[in-house]
Amino acid sequence: MATFLYKLGRLAFRRRRYVALIWVALLALAGFGAASASTATSSSFSIPGTEAQRAFDLLEQRFPGASADGASARVVFKAPGSEKMTDPANKAEVDKVVRELKSGSDQIASVSDPYAAGAVSKNGSTAYVSVSYKVNSMELTDATRDALEDAGHAAQKSGMTVEIGGDALQVMPETGATEIIGVAIAAVVLVITFGSLIAAGLPLLTALIGVGIGVSTITALANVLDLGSTTSTLAMMIGLAVGIDYALFIVSRYRAELAEGREREEAAGRAVGTAGSAVVFAGLTVVIALVGLAVVNIPMLSKMGFAAAGTVAIAVLIALTLVPALLGFAGKRVLGRKARRAAEAPDGAEAKPNMGTRWARFVLRKPVWVLLVGVIGLGTIAVPAASLEMGLPDEGSQPTSTTQRRAYDLLSEGFGPGFNGPLMVVVDTAVSSDGKTAAKQVTDEISSMKGVVAVTPAQFNKAGDAAMITVVPKDRPSSVETENVVHAIRDAGKDIKSDTGAEVLVTGSTAMNIDFSQKMNDALLPYLALVVGLAFLLLMVVFRSVLVPLKAALGFLLSVVAALGAVVAVFQWGWLGSLFGVEQTGPIMSMMPIFMVGVVFGLAMDYEVFLVTRMREAYVHGEKPGQAIVTGFRHGARVVTAAAVIMMAVFAGFIGSSEQMVKMIGFSLAIAVFFDAFVVRMAIVPAVLALLGKRAWSLPRWLDRILPNVDVEGEGLREQLGETPEGGTGHGDAGGERELTRV
Repeated sequence: MATFLYKLGRLAFRRRRYVALIWVALLALAGFGAASASTATSSSFSIPGTEAQRAFDLLEQRFPGASADGASARVVFKAPGSEKMTDPANKAEVDKVVRELKSGSDQIASVSDPYAAGAVSKNGSTAYVSVSYKVNSMELTDATRDALEDAGHAAQKSGMTVEIGGDALQVMPETGATEIIGVAIAAVVLVITFGSLIAAGLPLLTALIGVGIGVSTITALANVLDLGSTTSTLAMMIGLAVGIDYALFIVSRYRAELAEGREREEAAGRAVGTAGSAVVFAGLTVVIALVGLAVVNIPMLSKMGFAAAGTVAIAVLIALTLVPALLGFAGKRVLGRKARRAAEAPDGAEAKPNMGTRWARFVLRKPVWVLLVGVIGLGTIAVPAASLEMGLPDEGSQPTSTTQRRAYDLLSEGFGPGFNGPLMVVVDTAVSSDGKTAAKQVTDEISSMKGVVAVTPAQFNKAGDAAMITVVPKDRPSSVETENVVHAIRDAGKDIKSDTGAEVLVTGSTAMNIDFSQKMNDALLPYLALVVGLAFLLLMVVFRSVLVPLKAALGFLLSVVAALGAVVAVFQWGWLGSLFGVEQTGPIMSMMPIFMVGVVFGLAMDYEVFLVTRMREAYVHGEKPGQAIVTGFRHGARVVTAAAVIMMAVFAGFIGSSEQMVKMIGFSLAIAVFFDAFVVRMAIVPAVLALLGKRAWSLPRWLDRILPNVDVEGEGLREQLGETPEGGTGHGDAGGERELTRV
């Protein structure tokens, strides 16, 4: 592989104008496709194989006019002072709003009269108008949304409080200025790392081009492939982080080759041939982790994974082709003044030990203590993960500045917390001997359950073979008590089916969330086994070792559980919540554990590959295990540290999002990268390697014969270039060390 990538790097450098032109053309093409594509009309959420999905499909089939997947809204009114919503003046205002809503848009399916529907609170202070639409929220026109927002303005003038809940006002999440700050921090880190504006600008430019192509392609295909808004956010988040990192490693290696006196084209070829091999394998682990999300069998999650994996693949291709091409345009200006002075220093001059060297030597002196501090520290932070409660965020987790959150609070005050997440019970009476009796039995059974405050009479469809029953639980949608109600109804439904033949199914957004959480839980272990197993095999091929990949996997599990503990402490317990803009604590998003496993595993292996391949190179070329660790840190620690800080800054930029899900993803990935890069890879990994010694790099002979040799260390490349493996100077001497910096 190293030989092929070496040739590719030289070709890209030589034909830089053509390479740059091709990537600019691809960016323009993707941008044109995004600009000319029609707006995504849907972002459907389905969970195949769950009861909630079967009930939802049955509703669409048996109640075709009900617009089961249509958008909905609740216009909530609260009377001023001691007045009541039943007062004539207030009632007249509400009637006026109902008329305005009915005539406000042809996308409206129905508007309920709160006085006829009994949608007035017991104390008379609160009432609400339910609005149903023929299309989902993504298909609503701006005129329809404006009509909904304008409907309550006149009532507000009379002194009433009017807020609007539901998904009809759902818009693209805002990430705010912090996303720009994240990129700005990345730029500062690059300038400090390289000491050159040209070298710092290259990774940023190429990463933005890659993300531009990836996100524009997603936008262009969003309508065709039914991609949600979160898909492009995730692709941008991961694509930006890995795009900067991969280019950073190539540029860093190129500078090292120039400092060794290589010609520019040769330096580009060697940089892509050596660091490029690590980029390919690091990118491959990220792609495996993201594509593996398809194992969960939730279309939305699979699409997010595939889209993000595509953006990562683009980042790898850009690092291997566009980066060396741009290095050709930059010339020797990628070297800062300090680096140029170092390159001009006499050949025998001793290089001053850098921070990476000093840290590695410290770990070698105290490996047991470093290992204990790292493991105990992360283990302590992981403790809150034992209290993990999972669910999906509802409108109660929105910022209090939004009308949706204020409507949620008004409904909770007037009708009870459970009113924000009613359950829809569907009774399939097609094979029942007496459908009406069966439906009444279901209603009576549910009414007597603990945790239920209201049950509406069964409403049959025209054919009379299915009925809908609305159940209002006592507690808020994301509570454990509401989940218990759902399970109780389903358990009772089994007995009713055996008695009457009628099938009882529970759906609605709350039940969907519960089923989604359960499906994520069930898929976690198979997904973990698949992703970690494949990556283990991949790393075994890269490092020609069994213990190094095993240590990498165990270290990752430690960092991801610690990150999960931090997420629980902040978003579930509320510790330091105000610092991260968490206004409402609650259960952790149910996809978070499996999502963190996928994304963080791929990113964690980046640092493993970049840092440990340097150690592997040094060991293969004759250095003792301890000295190989020092060599790896001398060459890799500074760059890996910069890469981790950049990745953390990019992810942390998304904490400023108005969307709770995006905020939680940004925080979890940023903290996980911190734990994995600085505690696991920088401390635990060298401590374990120091304790293992030569055993770390051993591989059974029979396994060595089976595994393909992908030449990550560039042995085949050196032979082709006529260089001896040890640089012709023996093991570990000054000449050998200088030769090592070239690989």
